Amino acid sequence: MMDDDVFAVEPWRLTERELRLDLLGETETLFALSNGHIGLRGNLDEGEPSGAPGTFLNAFYETRPLPYAEVAYGYPEAGQTMINVTNGKVLRLLVDDEPFDVRYGHLVRHERSLDLRDGVLRREVEWVSPARQAVRVRTTRLVSFPQRSVAAIMYEVEPLEQPARVVVQSELVANEPVPEESDGDPRAAAALRAPLVCEDHGHHGLRARLIHHARRSGLRTAAGMDHIVEGPEGTVTATETEPDLARVTISTELAPGQSLRIVKLLAYGWSSQRSLPSLRDQVDAALAAARRTGWPDLVKAQRAYLDDFWDHADVEIDGDPRLQQAIRLAIFQVIQAGARAEQRAIPAKGLTGSGYDGHAFWDMEAYTLPVLTYLAPEAARDALNWRHETLDLAVDRAREIGLDGATFPWRTIRGQECSGYWPAGTAAFHVNAAVADAVRRYVAATDDEEFEVGPGMELVVATARLWRSLGHHDAAGGFRIDGVTGPDEYSALVNNNVYTNLMAARNLETAVDLAVRHPERAAELDIDEEEIASWRDAADAVVIPYDQELRITAQSEGFTRQRRWDFEVTRPEQYPLLMNFHNYVLYSTQVIKQADLVMALYACGDRFDAKQKVRDFAYYERITVRDSSLSAAIQAIVAAEVGHLELAYDYFLETAFVDLRDLSDNTDDGVHLAALAGAWLVAVAGFGGMRDTGPTLAFAPRLPPRITRLAFRMLYRGRRLRVEVRPDGARYEITEGEPLELMHHGEPLTVSRGTPERRPLPSPARRRSAPRPPAGREPSCRHPEA
Repeated sequence: MMDDDVFAVEPWRLTERELRLDLLGETETLFALSNGHIGLRGNLDEGEPSGAPGTFLNAFYETRPLPYAEVAYGYPEAGQTMINVTNGKVLRLLVDDEPFDVRYGHLVRHERSLDLRDGVLRREVEWVSPARQAVRVRTTRLVSFPQRSVAAIMYEVEPLEQPARVVVQSELVANEPVPEESDGDPRAAAALRAPLVCEDHGHHGLRARLIHHARRSGLRTAAGMDHIVEGPEGTVTATETEPDLARVTISTELAPGQSLRIVKLLAYGWSSQRSLPSLRDQVDAALAAARRTGWPDLVKAQRAYLDDFWDHADVEIDGDPRLQQAIRLAIFQVIQAGARAEQRAIPAKGLTGSGYDGHAFWDMEAYTLPVLTYLAPEAARDALNWRHETLDLAVDRAREIGLDGATFPWRTIRGQECSGYWPAGTAAFHVNAAVADAVRRYVAATDDEEFEVGPGMELVVATARLWRSLGHHDAAGGFRIDGVTGPDEYSALVNNNVYTNLMAARNLETAVDLAVRHPERAAELDIDEEEIASWRDAADAVVIPYDQELRITAQSEGFTRQRRWDFEVTRPEQYPLLMNFHNYVLYSTQVIKQADLVMALYACGDRFDAKQKVRDFAYYERITVRDSSLSAAIQAIVAAEVGHLELAYDYFLETAFVDLRDLSDNTDDGVHLAALAGAWLVAVAGFGGMRDTGPTLAFAPRLPPRITRLAFRMLYRGRRLRVEVRPDGARYEITEGEPLELMHHGEPLTVSRGTPERRPLPSPARRRSAPRPPAGREPSCRHPEA
């Protein structure tokens, strides 16, 4: 866990005032820059020291074997791992022949700052070499949102006290060593060691390129760099390339008051099908375009992109400056991950680190896309189009395991299933309902009929067919879905998981609605009245287990009758439990890794009455250990709804600070993107009370004592909407677009541009004691310490 004082508290920046070598891995993650297409970890410009180098291209991966002690039918045979590609960040500095290295000499000053409005990472260093030569280095790095194939670095060095000979080596480096997992399979590690094979290298002037392909997957990538150099008379340059290295060397002599300024332009391209000349030309064209734009206009365009984004996406929080900073950083990480992904998946770590092998999971649709739908809907559409592009693979996978329709992978990069543990992978069929629900939400929020009748309807129908074949009607007429795994990975292969069943029912209902409203398209998809009726019958009859004695909705059939976990004797170092207890013990005990039934209370809240939500939340709060970073946000949302506002606030802090404080002790692997998206969900769906399952948006705002004002902005059906909540009421405003009907605590209201609508908040319900989490599993961030 990181201390509070690592970063200065500022509303729009994340600033590290002093370099902490012991936190390099964590800060490389937090200072990573991405546009969803290219990702650059926040490594030091000189390349060393580093926690883990990282230059990532979305969907560029290497294949590796998936080892099994015992094989069985339908097990995936190969995995996919996002690999570190050609590193273009490196700018090595030598001062009077002494390499600049923060571990040597005297580091007088070192500051790095991520600017969330400018979208750049700035660094300023004052260093005295072992030979007592003092220099100042300033750098600014960006990964362009408007020009998605381009990144750029401005590098400036000046002597402070006496003349200095200065050499800067600007490099492209392929196959740089990366840390290997000590407990990993050696066959997999070997497949990922030096995975790039050079096909071409060359240079002209201050421009250089390297072209490689991945040894096993065959994916081809091209990386190029160009330079604009401003230095005193006598500055000389040289360029050279070899298979895994391209270098431009700039040499000069500087007097105090003089500086050497270098703008390094980077471009990347990659493909599974295009030829070497095609990728070479793409990179050359991107560099030419970036050079024509120039550094000042690249920076201006980045700021203009983010100005427009924040105008409809900002969340304002009064009462806690640290939380204000954290939620803006969370939103920035989400837009970085998805803005220009453009029909590629959004990995669970974004492009900030190699955690989870760069895979996308169900949380892309369940956590990240709900945020993008309202803040960057075109990015949500692109992600759903990626799912549609992999639909043929999902259909094949369903057939392989004997099912109709399509079943999407639990974890993947390209679309093939990459989970080697089927009880928590293939059996987690709820990923398919999440895909369908993301389609429903996106269409409802955008009125995108072209997408609805095209890719959207195909996704919803294919997943509805899966559920109809996966479940069956029992003798009593109930529609059962047996042998599945819900969100709680400590309960696998269960019957009638409530979250899964309710989300499947919604998937089926959405398919019915689309088929009825678009009969011609339904005919093209071979949907007949009998199939529509079967979907409707299954949705209406889905089984929801309920413990009549406890008056509790059972997470799955028989769950509330399983043995209880003894939390009092579980030691802190035994968490996460999956690292210290056999799956059999976990699967047969009432202990929950992450919100599951509570996830249903949020996602399918219209299926529970208010009193039932209170009872269910209290029951499951006491046995949920949050061994997943996905849990706190959902618990916060439901806690807020049932009136436990201070508990909700503590969970809000936990999800918002998951990476800023390294609460899961693995931020060095990359950000927890879904948890950060969850911070937005807590603000908007938790304390803003937004629900989007009805004909229009419904809000039921409520504030915890620590927040004195909450305001958030979003896009909805072509409008820009702003909602502001204070303890005494809520204000709804359309800042752009036509009038819009909304719901406020069950009351309809129409909001027009220029005429905000104000409504009081209902009187707080009688305060009840909040249920206590398991012993030792209280929220990680709690006031007043937080």
